[in-house]
Amino acid sequence: MAPGPSSKRIKTLSICRPIVYGNTAKPFDPEHRPPNAPSEHTHTWTVFVRGPYGEDVSYFIKKVVFKLHDTYNNSTRSIESPPFEVTETGWGEFEIGIKIFFVNEANEKNVSLYHHLRLHPYGLPLNAVPTEEQKNVESIQFDEVVFNEPTEQLFHIMTQKPGNMVPELKTQSVFSKQTEREEVVRIENGIKKVRQEIEKYTKKLNELQQIKGP
Repeated sequence: MAPGPSSKRIKTLSICRPIVYGNTAKPFDPEHRPPNAPSEHTHTWTVFVRGPYGEDVSYFIKKVVFKLHDTYNNSTRSIESPPFEVTETGWGEFEIGIKIFFVNEANEKNVSLYHHLRLHPYGLPLNAVPTEEQKNVESIQFDEVVFNEPTEQLFHIMTQKPGNMVPELKTQSVFSKQTEREEVVRIENGIKKVRQEIEKYTKKLNELQQIKGP
């Protein structure tokens, strides 16, 4: 049987959607330790895939499979509804495999990503005692899912979602005012974060130089 109109692909067109993936982690509160956590575990952590601002991405992502370390029971976790995340306890850092499966309308192959689970703050001076805020770790990566020549049905789904960016032609970029504003805000937030990181490490460098002396 010939495919219906909705399965036809739209030539010369690409649709891009931003996602973030990574993990958050925090050490146990000595007074509220998870009751079922093994004695050697020290942290609670969550690995996830979501939109950059926490928005639901299930309109184009069908499920996410997380491959944890083999020491975990049921180390392959298939999450088939949002939020696409897994929360566990542990003591060590390791690489987590992340496989993203798209909705049937996309007619696209799954995508594999990898994330190194972080439990401890990095970049602190030797022998430094982390603050309570620094103990709460966030390790997040930004990526973009690109659908080249999407099916007509996927194009309809993607463009009907409120707040989505206008699709991008391969031969010519087309941007709306909303897209332009979103890009400006995203760039400004990125610049602000970079400046904060520079200030933080400049302060640390100055402190180290004062400790070492002339």
